[in-house]
Amino acid sequence: MNEIGGNKILLEDKDTRIFLDFGKSFSRRAKFFEEFINPRTSNGIVDFITMGLLPDISGVYRDDLMKLTGHKVEKPEIDAVLLSHAHSDHADYISFLHEDIPIYMGQTCHLILKALEERSSRTIEREILDYKPRPYNIKDKPIERKIETFTTGDKFKIGSLEIEPIHVDHSVPGAYGFIIYTSEGPIAYTGDIRLHGFKSEMTRDFIKKAKDAKPIVLIIEGTRINEKQLEESEEIVHKESGNIVSATDRLILVDFNFKDVDRLRTFYNIAKENNRKFVVKLNDAYFLKYLSQDKNLDVPNIDDEDIIIYLPKRGSGKYSDSDYKGKDSQFIDLHNAWTAEQIATREKKVLCAIGFFSFTALIDMKPKPGAIYIHSASEPYNEEQQFDQVRINNWIKHFAMTQFQSHCSGHARGQDLLNVVKEIDPKILFPVHTEHPDAYHKVTKNLTIIEEGKKYAVNG
Repeated sequence: MNEIGGNKILLEDKDTRIFLDFGKSFSRRAKFFEEFINPRTSNGIVDFITMGLLPDISGVYRDDLMKLTGHKVEKPEIDAVLLSHAHSDHADYISFLHEDIPIYMGQTCHLILKALEERSSRTIEREILDYKPRPYNIKDKPIERKIETFTTGDKFKIGSLEIEPIHVDHSVPGAYGFIIYTSEGPIAYTGDIRLHGFKSEMTRDFIKKAKDAKPIVLIIEGTRINEKQLEESEEIVHKESGNIVSATDRLILVDFNFKDVDRLRTFYNIAKENNRKFVVKLNDAYFLKYLSQDKNLDVPNIDDEDIIIYLPKRGSGKYSDSDYKGKDSQFIDLHNAWTAEQIATREKKVLCAIGFFSFTALIDMKPKPGAIYIHSASEPYNEEQQFDQVRINNWIKHFAMTQFQSHCSGHARGQDLLNVVKEIDPKILFPVHTEHPDAYHKVTKNLTIIEEGKKYAVNG
């Protein structure tokens, strides 16, 4: 496979068949499609299967999509999907699965997916919690999927399998690894993990449980297995970015993935420490609305005294109530909803979580020279992101801003991954989510480099 993301791992035991994740492969999709050429919804799932975005297997996909393309409707032959976390490369293509297949996920993962569903327009590639049969009328009610939620400490059975979900630390909350007790012995699946974040003890909980289980198989991610070792942590991001903020009285923009709750808290706290209000985009207010419901996350709600919701200019361009339709209207009358012009008059008093895709706000904010842009996400790693970086640089130059980079990855460092394998010591190692699976040869002779579509039998 040799790719990062797009996890779809089928596990069969006796008469039980489950998927570990069912995600979108960004790299594979980008080979054929982009903004102005997309798979045709009118062609059901044919475009996705033909171009290798979905596996061509029976008894898996939605009835409406099968009918749309003239295929025979089949009873689902999959018993469940275990979703490790809410990132698109693990979750999004659940959208195509049959409505009778139950989806198991962590409670916080469910909250994130609810926020994503409410803030986004419906597309065929993002119908995880519910879907509308194709072709559909906008007035049709969506069909709800069978969602089962869990927390660490829960155990449940699916057919011949007993599943133990265990929390892990990642750049999105509600991430889990799994220990799956099969008729041949335990199988451990890491999902995506890291050991340098605020909650590294959660990943260590998983490692200990997996080690104690003596798994016959460990399925482990390897996103950064071959990268140069860096000194990184959320504490370093906080210190670096805090120093930048405290040294200026200019407007500050920060750019990060809002689902990264550690990063959200970091910049929210930096804003408070520097007597600034934390400004969030209108569509990111949905994350505050839902994630603040999980008290363990310590996420501020939309009415927090230190939160400002940025109202973008739409429709009439005059911030009329009618410009904000649908679910966005719930935020526009809040006392803490500000326009770009209101933010501009208080540039010393705000820290704006407004990234590249909202840079048009700078035209209205008219920042003074020396305004700050902190990019707190991964640096460009493909051609499309490099083009975005060129555009970012052009905006920064046009408005005479100063740019900084400060980031800490959501994936474990290479040496940490090697140490995990040594500690768990599985009989068989299957690396996934990596372009360099062979790097695990450094610590084990029990390595199997998997090939797409091939079955692997394991014996206890």
